[in-house]
Amino acid sequence: MALCVAVVGAGYAGLACAVELADAGVAVEVFEASRTLGGRARAVELDGMSVDNGAHILVGAYRETLRLMQKVGADETALKRRSLHLEFPGHVSVAAPRLPAPLHLGWALLRAQGLSFKEKLAALRFMRAQQARAFRLPADLPADRLLADQPERVRRFLWEPLCLAALNTPPQLASAQVFLNVLRDSLAADRAASDLLLPATDLSRLFPEPAARHIEARGGKVHRATRIGALAALDRFDHTVIAVAPYHLAALAPEIAARFPFAWQPIATVYLQYPETARLVFPMLGLAGAPAQWLFDRGALCGQPGLLAAVISGAGAWQEPGHATLAASTHAQIAALLPGLRPPRKTWTIEEKRATFACTPGLERPPTATAIPGVWLAGDYVAGDYPATIEGAVRSGIAAARAVIGAA
Repeated sequence: MALCVAVVGAGYAGLACAVELADAGVAVEVFEASRTLGGRARAVELDGMSVDNGAHILVGAYRETLRLMQKVGADETALKRRSLHLEFPGHVSVAAPRLPAPLHLGWALLRAQGLSFKEKLAALRFMRAQQARAFRLPADLPADRLLADQPERVRRFLWEPLCLAALNTPPQLASAQVFLNVLRDSLAADRAASDLLLPATDLSRLFPEPAARHIEARGGKVHRATRIGALAALDRFDHTVIAVAPYHLAALAPEIAARFPFAWQPIATVYLQYPETARLVFPMLGLAGAPAQWLFDRGALCGQPGLLAAVISGAGAWQEPGHATLAASTHAQIAALLPGLRPPRKTWTIEEKRATFACTPGLERPPTATAIPGVWLAGDYVAGDYPATIEGAVRSGIAAARAVIGAA
């Protein structure tokens, strides 16, 4: 009899798991409570425009995500590849040339604009020190302690923005070891690993929708708008992979949820519609000050002229005022970059209060296998090297698929 597997949740983790199972000849059915695929990285509609519930970028180090995108026939033009380019206009600019590793990083830091030679040398020495110990710490600690000896401008415009963007946790709370894992696989790996991969379509079309078509073409099923309230509803399956957000675990596996309680960190994305002539000098720019940290030009990326998306990661004072005040503060940041910019025609704010788990030092995360026979976990919160990222979710889905096949 053929193996039959249920996957609960059609985010990146659940769909990665189902793709791997379908390709292995397993009869797989995916159950998604929403009509939209992608989970916490999905498309939403704003006044007829398709945008995302939160802006995400990929990097060249996301090898498993890129492998599965290619497998399911995702359009290569859905990602715009750019060499590493981190720019805070008027402050610091770091751009990597197309040189072999590690020359690309060394050159990028030595040629960085806005940093003194002493500051550049400190950044280089930091990376060399981490490489010397294979990016491993004897004991985890907050990231700000790891960075304490770095010059203030290097911390402010390089390491801290990267840490907050990757872990969605403020550096004073974030795991230094997980941050080093990210640096190891991106900046310290081959040149292409540090490339920025900027989505040129919404996040549901990027991978989830092609993945669903791939699964169904191999005999699998993807059930949308189908909520699973209890594991007992899936008794007809040989195995079940739970790939829902961790705060939905309590309904399906309360014993697991109770053992692994998480704290949460929010993300807000402020969309601002300006005239079509509003453009950025690069599709992604860093923002100095508050509230937003990164700004994306949806016109340059997704063919939505004049639409800018500002991202605010991690908890902070930005959560206190209302969305109108938040949008006004964000516009003030953007206007400092684009002199003469008039207030936006319209704004929208999408706030995910539990966007990711708080990636803190020494955090215990659940393994793929559970104590419930035939039940497995997949999701960006499952034990692994990465924080709550698309690549972390995809890797967990692949690990769950392999565990199911290995147990059969």
